[in-house]
Amino acid sequence: MLTTPTTSEIHGETVWQLDRTIAKSLEAHSDEELKSARILVIDDETLIIRVVSRFLQSHGFQNIDSISDPRKALTKVDEFKPDLILLDIMMPYIGGLDVLRAITAREKGNHLPVIILSAASDVDTKREALALGATEFLAKPVDPNDLILRVRNALVVKAHNNQLANHARVLEAQVYQRTAQLRKSREQIVHALAKAAEFRDNETGMHVIRVGKIAALLAQELGFDTEYCRQVELAAQLHDVGKIGIPDAILLTPHRLTASQFEIMKRHCQIGCHIVDQLMDGNPLHRKAWCTPQHAAESRSDDLDRDAILMTLAANITRTHHEKWNGTGYPEGLQGDEIPIEGRITSVADVFDALTSKRPYKDPFSDAESFEIIRQESGNAFDPQVVDAFLQRKHDVSLIRSQFPDVAPPAIG
Repeated sequence: MLTTPTTSEIHGETVWQLDRTIAKSLEAHSDEELKSARILVIDDETLIIRVVSRFLQSHGFQNIDSISDPRKALTKVDEFKPDLILLDIMMPYIGGLDVLRAITAREKGNHLPVIILSAASDVDTKREALALGATEFLAKPVDPNDLILRVRNALVVKAHNNQLANHARVLEAQVYQRTAQLRKSREQIVHALAKAAEFRDNETGMHVIRVGKIAALLAQELGFDTEYCRQVELAAQLHDVGKIGIPDAILLTPHRLTASQFEIMKRHCQIGCHIVDQLMDGNPLHRKAWCTPQHAAESRSDDLDRDAILMTLAANITRTHHEKWNGTGYPEGLQGDEIPIEGRITSVADVFDALTSKRPYKDPFSDAESFEIIRQESGNAFDPQVVDAFLQRKHDVSLIRSQFPDVAPPAIG
């Protein structure tokens, strides 16, 4: 791919170096492409407009328009959408430099070349025009052959800039598509891990789905934005992934666990956190926590991408969803705000769904009974703010339970 010279590089080259660069570039652009370019002439002298236009036409440039009133220049630029502008400096009402300043401000990033044609040949005017973004500065009377060369050169540079811009857009689209594919793959990994834990437990896959959706609902009620809620929904599905590492004799017992068995069961929090850490190359991201909606939103402008945030939330949830507000939970006995908000949210969602679900050792509680149990544990097991949000969305919570009922696990064999 040819390298497009920058404005500073162009102005710093000698004429023969510039011509050599453009000559190479011309090989990539046919005469037909260049001569189909839209050229706008802005000059208060109609005679100059006619002379310049005819000369350009004699060299094959047919798509030419002009305007003699500089006050209408910007409107004309909007209507004609030129590929190149030939601009006079000394004009009534509005000076050419002011027109140039307005054009370059509006066309910033579009690489619209402007060639100055002016009788003002003083060095200061020339420097100011170039500083404002003019591509070339030609003194009147303009040498016709020099004008054609500069017009062709400017159009070649613009064509290359257009190619680079189009290439950048294509790359951006490809990166977006690839990022979406990677995100989808990461979400599939989350679902696969949640399913793996489900097969080792006596709970159904709908439990992890419901916990995820209730967690997202609570995050929304607490004021977290859509992206955070989506991430929490996915991450909360991994809350019990650590049960993969618990022995079957304990995990599948149809009775309540003994004290010693329960101590072993508690290990699923650290095991789950360790599993999630491995998805991020063992990086213990779970030490980072988001306490408020604003903090969570600001974190996305940090160096953590979406996948890292998802895994951070998942690690925090697997590690802390059995911690209690009053500090009597496990595995670390964290208290109050020491517990990441996503852990506090998932704790309420998990306990509610466990209460309303049938287990080998218990019948399900009704929704009303379960809501009351959660309310009574506000300030003890659960963050009062999270409980308030939960009770505000009782109807939606019950709706989630009805939409995702338990189903018999698939037969294996």
